[in-house]
Formats: sequence, structure tokens, C-alpha cells
Amino acid sequence: MQITKYGHACVALEADDRRLVIDPGGLTDPAVLAGVTDVLVTHEHFDHFSEATLRAAAAEHELRVWTNSAVAAKLAGFGGEVRTVGDGSVFTAQGFEILVHGTWHAVLHRDIPRVANIGFLIDGTVFHPGDALTVPGTPVDTLLLPVHGPWSTTGQLVDYVREVAPARVRAIHDGALNEVGRAMVGGLLGDGGPGTGSQYRHLGIGETESL
Repeated sequence: MQITKYGHACVALEADDRRLVIDPGGLTDPAVLAGVTDVLVTHEHFDHFSEATLRAAAAEHELRVWTNSAVAAKLAGFGGEVRTVGDGSVFTAQGFEILVHGTWHAVLHRDIPRVANIGFLIDGTVFHPGDALTVPGTPVDTLLLPVHGPWSTTGQLVDYVREVAPARVRAIHDGALNEVGRAMVGGLLGDGGPGTGSQYRHLGIGETESL
């Protein structure tokens, strides 16, 4: 399997001629969906979900979107197909077996209502949690870690990685960090930090890695 980072929280997973895109939001070039038939969306926030991008892609080619009920409601009249899934759902998309974990977005502030958020475990190896520190409760080889958001601290991320205990961690959700910020986070999550037991690496925009 190969993973390519397409900006902020969006990644594509590929195996053979099969391709799956996760969270092509408003900070991602819409070209990521060219020829893609299956998309996973974790939640409704603009940096993970772009209604306009998905509708435009569905007008050009076959498109299936797998997501929670809140996002599905925003795609009423969608030209493609919307399939609603939730915590515990198991389905297959592009030949990848996917298990859904989680229900809610991380708490931003007690005065801000939480939105629904689901995470996707792909082929039992790669976990994209969206904007939540959901522990899947099953072995994970590669954790796509949201390393920066208004709802977490790097210390929390260290504890989260320790609890999930993946073999490797790849940084996502870092679009608001500059080079200094990425280095600071990487220092704490990598070898210079208190230790997580997992290999940490930052993927650049458009960078592809074989897992």
C-alpha cells in the first residue's frame, strides 16, 4: 500500500490500481479527486469536507462518498452516491476493507457544540481518526496523527500514540503550522521527545510513501 499526502488532513491510499481518498476538504486541491470513485469523509468541518468539491467531481464521473449522517445530510441531491456509516460499520471500498471507529469530534470548548466525527481503519493497518483522539482498540500499523488543532496539546498526542501503539506515525492536520511549528511538534513526538515507541515522520505535500 502507498500513501500520498495532499495537504492538511487529506491523504490518498493506493494499492495496485485501486485508489481511495480521505478528507478532501477546502484546503486541498480538488484535482486530488480526478478519476477517484470512492471518498471517505470523517466529519463536516471545511478543512475535511468540501461540498462544492465533491459535487463538482460527481458531475464529472462516478463517485461514492462514505461518511457519517451529518455530512450525508449536507449532500442531499448529490449527483453521486452517499453511503452513511458509523461506529462499528464494516464495508469495502475499492477493494479496501474499512472499519469505522468513533462518534464525536474532540472537544473544542465547552461552549462549542461537538459535531459527529468518525475514524477509518483501512485494511486493518492504517488509521485516520479525523479530528479526534479515538483509540481503535485493535492493532494499528500506521497512525495518521492530527498533530495540530485548537483541541489538543502535543503532550496529549504523546499519550495518545502510546495508547494506540502503532509501528509508525505519519503527521497530518498540520496546515496551520509553519516550519518552526512542525519542527517543535516533531521534536516531541520523535526521538527528541519523552518517547512513544513509534516511528514518527512528517510527510510533505505530494509526498508518497510505501507502507
